[in-house]
Amino acid sequence: METVALAEVAAVLADPSRATMCLALLDGRAWTVGELAAAARIAVSTASEHVTRLAEAGFVARVKQGRHAYVRLANPRVAELIEHLAQHAELKTPSGLRTSLRARRLSFARSCYDHLAGTLGVALRDGMADRGLIDVSDGLALTGTGRDVLADLGVAVPDRPRRPLLRDCLDWTERREHLAGAVPAAVLERALEAGWLTRDEHRAVRVLPGARGPFAALGVDLATVSAAKAS
Repeated sequence: METVALAEVAAVLADPSRATMCLALLDGRAWTVGELAAAARIAVSTASEHVTRLAEAGFVARVKQGRHAYVRLANPRVAELIEHLAQHAELKTPSGLRTSLRARRLSFARSCYDHLAGTLGVALRDGMADRGLIDVSDGLALTGTGRDVLADLGVAVPDRPRRPLLRDCLDWTERREHLAGAVPAAVLERALEAGWLTRDEHRAVRVLPGARGPFAALGVDLATVSAAKAS
């Protein structure tokens, strides 16, 4: 990404079909070209050409598994770029009840590639800091207490991650930081796996009844967070 000129980045995302495909890939999954074509409502051959352009610009990577080929965002940095650029579309005044509800759900809780964003994501950062699970006094660091709590919840913290365990990411709806990095990615993975959270096709994350206890252990009172967002 560092070698791609700013004008080239803008040109890559200026095409509505490519932008739609990138937004779809923000859910962190690997998609087939056919699935991306359906999401963008274009022919598979056209989608394949767009994937080639995105790959050449460093936005996506192709992954082969057996006879199947998949496409995913190249890395978390690309995801954050797409997430921040999306604000120029998603922060427009919603028109229609369905669009308005979707905008509110995305604002409350959504997945940004592989971690939580929105009100819930910011609350997770605040809660973990208040409970002493992370140390924010000099950068971001996972504390011993934090490791113990995460282990009790079944969250697998990688021993040798290929990226930082914790990093701040400015949330475009809250205008405050939520957590990115290997630890929040592991938290979201565990939450989805355990049925504490679920997410829809638009990246909105829904909180399920089983989330109350685990999130309380992480310093988040879900009832308070939901009430504050609704007020």
